[in-house]
Amino acid sequence: MTDFGPLIANPKSLLLGAAAQFGIFITFIGAIASGLFNAQEAASIGIIGGADGPTAIFLASKLAPHLLGAIAIAAYSYMALVPIIQPPIMRLLTTKRERSIKMEQLREVSRAEKILFPIMVTVVVSLIVPPAATLIGMLMLGNLFRESGVVGRLEETAK
Repeated sequence: MTDFGPLIANPKSLLLGAAAQFGIFITFIGAIASGLFNAQEAASIGIIGGADGPTAIFLASKLAPHLLGAIAIAAYSYMALVPIIQPPIMRLLTTKRERSIKMEQLREVSRAEKILFPIMVTVVVSLIVPPAATLIGMLMLGNLFRESGVVGRLEETAK
């Protein structure tokens, strides 16, 4: 279950999630541009750009099963190497002063906001992208169980 409190307190952080989507499209375009892959294979490879191993494996199993092994190894190797690759890149792209900045605590998010957020997201997504309603609805329902606190047994079952 996801804690949406930091996102509610600082909506600008949504842009960080958008970076993963750019990674997907850049990888997809690169695979297509290489001329070695068709659109389904490129989509299966492109999802690795989002740094989500299970999603990459699921999509590859549907669109390009013959690439599943290579995609699974690439996706999980990439995720395993992030703690090794990320620190030197962060040191390269930031100054020592920037790295020593103490972050302020985000504002406290009210219980009402945490309960209304999954409801509003489900309604908006259902109106804009109806095929995604079930997936987003289940994610938000689990979050609603957690935040409402009224259905403790259902929350434990959903975890």
